[in-house]
Amino acid sequence: MRLNDEDRAVLGRLAAQGPLIIDRAVAWCAINSGSRHLAGLERQRQVLLDAFSGLPAAPADIPLAASPEIDADGKLGEQPHPCAIAVVVRPEAAVQVVLTGHYDTVYPQTSRFQTVSTRPDGALHGPGIADMKGGISVMLAALEAFERHPLADRVGYRVLLSPDEEIGSVASAPVLAQFARLGHVGLTYEPALADGALASARKGSGNFHIVVHGRAAHAGRDFAAGRNAVMEAARLAQALHALNGQRDGVTVNVAKIDGGSPLNMVPDVAVVRFNVRFPAAQDAVWFEGEVDAIVASVTGEGLHAHLHGHVTRGAKPFNAAQRQLFGAVREAGALLGQDIAWKPSGGVCEGNNLFASGLPNVDTLGVRGGDIHSEAEHAWPDSFVERAQLSALILMKLASGEIDGPALRAAMTDLAESR
Repeated sequence: MRLNDEDRAVLGRLAAQGPLIIDRAVAWCAINSGSRHLAGLERQRQVLLDAFSGLPAAPADIPLAASPEIDADGKLGEQPHPCAIAVVVRPEAAVQVVLTGHYDTVYPQTSRFQTVSTRPDGALHGPGIADMKGGISVMLAALEAFERHPLADRVGYRVLLSPDEEIGSVASAPVLAQFARLGHVGLTYEPALADGALASARKGSGNFHIVVHGRAAHAGRDFAAGRNAVMEAARLAQALHALNGQRDGVTVNVAKIDGGSPLNMVPDVAVVRFNVRFPAAQDAVWFEGEVDAIVASVTGEGLHAHLHGHVTRGAKPFNAAQRQLFGAVREAGALLGQDIAWKPSGGVCEGNNLFASGLPNVDTLGVRGGDIHSEAEHAWPDSFVERAQLSALILMKLASGEIDGPALRAAMTDLAESR
């Protein structure tokens, strides 16, 4: 793999665009687009439609179905979602790339963390600057620059920007699977790990809710007739927490118990909410069996429980096809003077979804930063050009054949068929 004059011209264009790439991301971060803030998400979507309109194909909306949600009172409701954004360029090309990102953040409309500032150490500090509005700006810059390369017509690509990644991609998962089936290589723009490394293996994840129903009663006059749903929920939470340490790499986080009543009433409903992380598919099977048994243990007269939720993202092991792709990315990085390293992560993202549909992918091509999902979230300004150049070079080497996209996809398929 080597750099030629055409490659250098594209990379030089990106080097000159650093302030634009950063300023665009900073402006996007001033739009609150928490996963459940529909008006903010819609504002962000409109801005992105305009931003991506300069690519060879116009952005298009992909409507998403509402996703089920369990309310605090245990009732099944729906969470609506705005459209995902898709851009499909040269679908007939010999090499197909899937690029994904999300325009929702973890920060609700009521968060005090709403704009970007610059810390004394030079880091940009703001909501979504790393996860992942900075990454989307990097993606767009790389695509715009790549379109000026003389071999650009050899590569087609599908961009998907989703509004629900931070709550599990429940609505966008079918679209991610559809796009993945049509690609050879996937590129996703989550931020790099805190030290700049890429994520290699990723655990899988699932979000679950147990709704416990008891029997209401007056806490003084008729206490014995009541069946306390909150106490039963607490027992279930303890049983779930006790699963930690029973199977290597499996962690269960009991995150919240909804429920309660006036102090003079025995509460008759509670909801236990929890997340699981697991390193392999067989671990998910084990966990689901354990949870079923815990729910079935609710047998007291006047008490019953129902399980909701499921595994939302399968595990993403670092298999031979992934190692081959990461080796190519490391080689591309070396041409740029970037030392590309990788290590496993317990986090999950759209890369898990792409992998589950057979697409080899690198899912941490966004900016370098840290403290994501907190009010200390930050990104380093020099990483915007750095990561845009890396993505553009990956695209250029896919176009030249120095990175063999179809062979990478075939290797993934072979591995799946051999299992």
